[in-house]
Amino acid sequence: MSKAANQPTAVWKCGKCNAELSRGTITVTYLGNEIRVEELKCAHCGLVLITEDLALGKMFEVEQSLEDK
Repeated sequence: MSKAANQPTAVWKCGKCNAELSRGTITVTYLGNEIRVEELKCAHCGLVLITEDLALGKMFEVEQSLEDK
């Protein structure tokens, strides 16, 4: 077995209610455009963790496409 397989995976907790976050499909509305992505969200209160990849990736692409119009 590799070293990585023996390491526990990180458990993310909600900053609002301290419940465990789980991966799920969410719909993000940004500048009037809807984006469906897989992100970590709280099953208890619904708070979503917006990752740097989403903020600087998909959201940036939407911004750029609107500026080009």
